[in-house]
Amino acid sequence: MPSVLFHSETPSFKLKGVNKIRLWLNEVVTCHNGKIKTIQFVFCDDAYLLTMNQEYLQHDTLTDIITFRYQEHPYPLESDIYISVERVSENASIFGVPIEHELHRVMVHGVLHLLGFKDKTKADQQKMRRAEEEAIALLNV
Repeated sequence: MPSVLFHSETPSFKLKGVNKIRLWLNEVVTCHNGKIKTIQFVFCDDAYLLTMNQEYLQHDTLTDIITFRYQEHPYPLESDIYISVERVSENASIFGVPIEHELHRVMVHGVLHLLGFKDKTKADQQKMRRAEEEAIALLNV
């Protein structure tokens, strides 16, 4: 049975609408012909994610998300996705959107990476943004 799990390393953070988000992410994956085994979202602060970025990716920068895939074959998806709630909050302020909107965008961004979407080139970034927008539209129906 597919599972989307949520864990917080930040005691003050509580994800709202867990069941709706779980159903939404399953729908996004299904729409892209994927299957989920287990995706665990871990919400943390900047310091926690920076340490992971340095240790596992050798990047010495703040980031909003790190996605770890746990198998080579694309399906079923099995992954841990780490999200800095501090980065999400700051980016929401910069982009002028509600924090929940930015959080949902970042969550689906990680899932889309698992589904094969990339964002290194301009063209790939445009495809990723379109897919994010289409996915968020599903949540807001």
